[in-house]
Amino acid sequence: MCEKELQDRLKRLAVSIVKFGEVLPETPGFRTVRNQIVLSGPSSGSSYRAACRPKLYADFISKLGKVEEELDETLFWLEFTVALADDFRAKIALLWKERNELLAIIVASIVSTKKRNK
Repeated sequence: MCEKELQDRLKRLAVSIVKFGEVLPETPGFRTVRNQIVLSGPSSGSSYRAACRPKLYADFISKLGKVEEELDETLFWLEFTVALADDFRAKIALLWKERNELLAIIVASIVSTKKRNK
C-alpha cells in the first residue's frame, strides 16, 4: 500500500468516526465518548501525514508510534461505547475492523523500518 492510499484510508476512518460520534445520545457517558473519539479518530490521520514528512529516522518512528497510540485510543473509546450500550456493537463493527487493519499496517511499518535501519 502506498503512502497516499494509507493517508486516504486514515482520513476516511477519521470522517466515519466523527460521523459516528455525531449520532451518539446526549448523555454524560456518551458525551465523554464523543469528545474523546472525535479527537483520537482524526488525530491518527494527521499524525500519519506528519510522519510522511520526517526530518530524521527517529522522527519518523516516533510519529508512527503516535499513530499507533491514537488508533489504540480510538479502539478504547469504541469498546467503551459498546460497554455503555451493546446495541452500538453492529454500528461499530466496520470501524473496528478498519481500525484493526490500519493498526496492523502501522505496526508492520514500524517493525520493518526499524529492521531496515539497524
